[in-house]
Amino acid sequence: MKHYTLSSLLALTLLVGCSSSDEIVPDVPPSELYSEAQLSLRSGNWLTAIGQLEALDSRYPFGAYSEQVQLDLIYAYYKNDDLALGLATIERFTRLNPTHDKLDWVIYMRGLTHMAQDRNFMHDIFNVDRSDRDPEPVKSAFADFKRLLQRYPDSLYANDAKIRMHALKNRLADYDLATADFYLRREAWIAAINRSQELQKTYPNTEAARKSLKIQLEAYKQLGLEDSVARTEELIKLNK
Repeated sequence: MKHYTLSSLLALTLLVGCSSSDEIVPDVPPSELYSEAQLSLRSGNWLTAIGQLEALDSRYPFGAYSEQVQLDLIYAYYKNDDLALGLATIERFTRLNPTHDKLDWVIYMRGLTHMAQDRNFMHDIFNVDRSDRDPEPVKSAFADFKRLLQRYPDSLYANDAKIRMHALKNRLADYDLATADFYLRREAWIAAINRSQELQKTYPNTEAARKSLKIQLEAYKQLGLEDSVARTEELIKLNK
């Protein structure tokens, strides 16, 4: 079994990140190029598909395949982790096609793309829990799925969006818990209490909300607030 050092993994990451779809794409009729791009997509050859689709998009921006090419690019960019390009293409498509019949899918893909931005390659490899990392992409994804459910409640993607929103809610609650714990460790008692109570109010039915009660309890003890300690201990008993 091969063993990889951190430096070799980083080098591999950089090599993959520098890969480009800028290889020469033959100047063939659009129908032929589109068929080749579909074959690349079906085989999971994302870089080749992206090169072919980008060529179609630049050579025939108003052609018969223009809308479908953009939709295919959104998917290929997502699968290839070209997330910034995916979001830019989603924005462009939405602006140019505000009433498109696949707009529910586009909103769904925007949610998936924002979710993917919350991933971290090195964290995935080493199974590191980083609940304290910036949750802004998670908030964006939650808003995307919420928008999908509001605008297209009968969409094929509505049920999956609900499931993902539940997971995202837990992710945001974990971030608030990590923040409350940070304040506790820094002996910022009032800040720890405030963040714990905000978490309990915003995400009441989460494991993080229950865990935050212990942080709140410790902070109250440090402040010598006996009545608040007693109330929090009672809450902990009720939420076991």
